[in-house]
Amino acid sequence: MADQPSVRLNKVLRELNISLDRAVEFLNQKGIEIDARPTTKITTEVYNTLLDEFETDKSKKVASHEISEEKRKEKESLRIIQEKKEQERLDQIAQREALKTNKVALEKPKTLGKIDLDALNKPAAAKKEELQPVAASEPVTPAVTASEEVKPDASEAVSQPKEAKPSETVEELQAAENETLKTQYTKLTGPKKTGQTINLDEVNKKEKTVEDARKRKRKRISKDVKPAANKTKSSDQSQARKGRTQTVVKKEEPSEEEVQKQIRETLEKLQGKSNKSKGAKYRRDKRVQHRQKSEEEMAQIEAESKVLRVTEFITVGEVATMMNITSTEIISTCMSLGIMVTMNQRLDAETLSIVADEFGYEVTFEKAELEENIEDVEDAEEDLTPRAPIVTVMGHVDHGKTSLLDYIREENVIAGESGGITQHIGAYGVTLDNGEKITFLDTPGHEAFTAMRARGAQVTDIAIIVVAADDDIMPQTKEAISHAQAAGVPIVFAINKIDKETANPEKIKEALAGMNLMVEDWGGKVQSHDVSALKGTGVKELLEKVLLEAELLELKANPKRAAKGTVVEAFLDKGRGYVSTILVQNGTLKMGDYLLAGKHSGKVKAIFNERGANLNEAPPSTPVSILGLDGAPQAGDAFYVLEDEREAKQIAAKRTQLLREQSVRTQRHITLDEIGRRIALGEFKELNIILKGDVDGSVEALTDSLQKLSTGEIEINIIHKGVGAITESDVLLASASDAIVIGFNVRPMGNARAIADKEEIDIRSYSIIYDAINDIKDAMEGMLSPEMREEITGNAEIRETFKISKIGTIAGCMVTTGKIYRNSGIRIIREGVVVFTGELTSLKRFKDDVKEVAKGYDCGLQVKNYNDIKVGDVLECFQEVAVKKSL
Repeated sequence: MADQPSVRLNKVLRELNISLDRAVEFLNQKGIEIDARPTTKITTEVYNTLLDEFETDKSKKVASHEISEEKRKEKESLRIIQEKKEQERLDQIAQREALKTNKVALEKPKTLGKIDLDALNKPAAAKKEELQPVAASEPVTPAVTASEEVKPDASEAVSQPKEAKPSETVEELQAAENETLKTQYTKLTGPKKTGQTINLDEVNKKEKTVEDARKRKRKRISKDVKPAANKTKSSDQSQARKGRTQTVVKKEEPSEEEVQKQIRETLEKLQGKSNKSKGAKYRRDKRVQHRQKSEEEMAQIEAESKVLRVTEFITVGEVATMMNITSTEIISTCMSLGIMVTMNQRLDAETLSIVADEFGYEVTFEKAELEENIEDVEDAEEDLTPRAPIVTVMGHVDHGKTSLLDYIREENVIAGESGGITQHIGAYGVTLDNGEKITFLDTPGHEAFTAMRARGAQVTDIAIIVVAADDDIMPQTKEAISHAQAAGVPIVFAINKIDKETANPEKIKEALAGMNLMVEDWGGKVQSHDVSALKGTGVKELLEKVLLEAELLELKANPKRAAKGTVVEAFLDKGRGYVSTILVQNGTLKMGDYLLAGKHSGKVKAIFNERGANLNEAPPSTPVSILGLDGAPQAGDAFYVLEDEREAKQIAAKRTQLLREQSVRTQRHITLDEIGRRIALGEFKELNIILKGDVDGSVEALTDSLQKLSTGEIEINIIHKGVGAITESDVLLASASDAIVIGFNVRPMGNARAIADKEEIDIRSYSIIYDAINDIKDAMEGMLSPEMREEITGNAEIRETFKISKIGTIAGCMVTTGKIYRNSGIRIIREGVVVFTGELTSLKRFKDDVKEVAKGYDCGLQVKNYNDIKVGDVLECFQEVAVKKSL
């Protein structure tokens, strides 16, 4: 049990107050190898090792926490004392105000008459003489002590006036009113000495006991003991007091139900409703039961609100919507864990659990029944064979990644990319001169393609990060380094463009050292090499270092098992259907296999390599394109080969259903708070966009970039995105939702353009991601559209092609719409996808050169620097014209 992972490394780091690098370096010195990731789980034994070493750091953290806690308590106590003083001052002011307002005028005493004291004393003296012989006949008591003479009993002194009170008549009182009162006094002759002494100690003791008795004896009011009506003698009172002190009644604390019952009965008595009916009691019980039931339901709903029911396909934005927080908070939380994510990037189960735990939520995954059917059998050691390394090339835009790959592959890839920048993930298999094989993934360097770089880092074994020697460590270079470190893959730096005069490789190495990445030339552990992609300088040595890193990793796979891997890209081809570029990571993919990728499934009908050659099977570490899936899976989806087609379809259908439920749960509806915010802003605007692209990765990157442009007053709302050409349904959706349509390397199909003109829907087509982002940004800022705008002047269809030596390929065309101009730009559209953009070399009608050809006429033309034209291609003629700014 001790070997089971029990604690996450990030929690241990916070507890011990140390950094990740420090902990990993210490464990490596101890001979314990762990992944340098904050989410890594460590055993209890490793935790105890760290605890023994860094106990002082933990104690410092605890001590600082205790000091801050003491300061907080001291401030709190000072605040309470200040509040008490302020309250006392306010109470004194309130009392003074009350005394001023509640003054009562005192009345003077009123004279009612006179009382004859002599008449009152005469009957008392007579009564005393009568009692004298009775007292003489009683036996003589012993002499009293001095203390008894000095301190008589208080009860006797109280009772004497009551016994001497006479019963007088009304006539005697009236006669006494007319007599005058005379004071009878005797002259004092001084003290008389008796010869006795007083013991003061005994007097003091008796005074103390009496005072203590008075303090102890408190008069208590009891409900059970009722006072007698005619008690006139002090003896009866003293006996009653003695009886109360002897019999102490132990009170029981009434329960909450008894208190509530007593209150109800008292209220009923006050309201005159003491007679209870059975119906009222029944209704009251029903109300109590209903209240208890509603409280239980509310508690259950509140508990369920902290549980997120999700699938493995959920993105960062959808998680933020479910937790009712912003996407920025989740992204910052992931960055603190060392995970680089974007708004539209999907999270794996482990990361999602950690993020939800940070915000106090629990996660339940609705995929258990789906994954049960996909068994991942462990490979036997004897079946494993060495496989080629998968190398991802990353770096900043225009630092020479694709040029480096061009030299290695001895082909020109970048000529086919719009604007000279890579906008897709390219997967290539390369065989070197010594027979070694390497699989390369080329990722875009533009800032919009963060998700693509993250995917490339996740499926790779080794990362080559290209840095231009005449530039600096740019933001996308730092991001690529972060992705590689988060994925835990070895990094090899290729310092490119050393053939330039302004190249300074040492500056790049210094900057890397500042990022805690020390290259081998400077005595570090990170591999690097100076190269020139144009001249090929140092490329061979760079590949040797890559193969050396691969040997250290001991990469192996089992070619005899069913294939599994990752989807790199997917797009829709009009003639062939959905084409998916996949990377086989384990097993062998064969023709006729039943494939499951995300929510799509199908039978593999064809396998092509990156050059378009047909293959019958694809071994491990091989990038191929396949046909046969019933849809375009998302880039980054894992694919599996299953034995049964029905099983694959069932899992795909279930996943589609879960995704539909997920989209309903994560749909953000407008609330009263949001309506109030928009009314407060006054000029709130919303820009609806329908986005279509040629491949899934470009659509995802463009979606992420456009959503980042949203501000508090203008919101970008992408209501639909997909892969493929712009269709009539896209235009109708744009018309219904008042949206604009953006096509990335795709064009309208069929009647989509005619419907868009009729409905006055703006369709924008772009081939470079810079232009799309900048145009939307300008539109949001008030500069609605660029001054120069394309105007489609006409379309022509290629009916025949003629190949002429030393000249090239001539296209025989029929102009279908508008006019074709000699000096205008031209696009070649093949099955709804732009394959080339350029200009015309010549435009002829019969043997004559012409400036334009109108609709309904045929013509011959030649495209400059492009001969791969085919029958059925459509030529779109456009011109850059200056128009009024409008969106």
